[in-house]
Amino acid sequence: MDMVNSRRDFKMSDRPAQIEVMARGVCIRDRHLLVCHTRGAQNTYLPGGHVEFQESAPDALVREIREELGVPSRVRGFLGVIEHEYLQKGRIHCEVNLVFALDLKMTADASPVSCEGHLDFRWIPLNRLGRGNLEPAPLRKRLALWVRDGMIPSRWDSTLGG
Repeated sequence: MDMVNSRRDFKMSDRPAQIEVMARGVCIRDRHLLVCHTRGAQNTYLPGGHVEFQESAPDALVREIREELGVPSRVRGFLGVIEHEYLQKGRIHCEVNLVFALDLKMTADASPVSCEGHLDFRWIPLNRLGRGNLEPAPLRKRLALWVRDGMIPSRWDSTLGG
């Protein structure tokens, strides 16, 4: 009997292989991180979204912030890459998150208001990242290192191959 890598076989037979490329932003104010939340879901994630064909990742991030929050933003620099595999509605998804330092052009006391009905934005304290269900999980550790090191770019992390 042949041994089968059922995890890989499931992924490949379930649907055509696809990896989504995402541009995500780390925006920190007063020791709070801006996170996004899909209504009805348990997790939070960094704001941003899909990089479109022939679009740079920083341009995609600025566009997504404008579409989702209705405010201008500025990408300050590249921080790292997080590969992520997750199950959603019974399907395995794979994505590569290109993470950037991000500044929002809004007043410091303004609460983020979503322009999209299925999303909410909130500020969570940096010392509560572990309780905020931030995904992908490696971001929790990586964010602490980026904050500690003054937003110096670091390496890659992954939830793949586990």
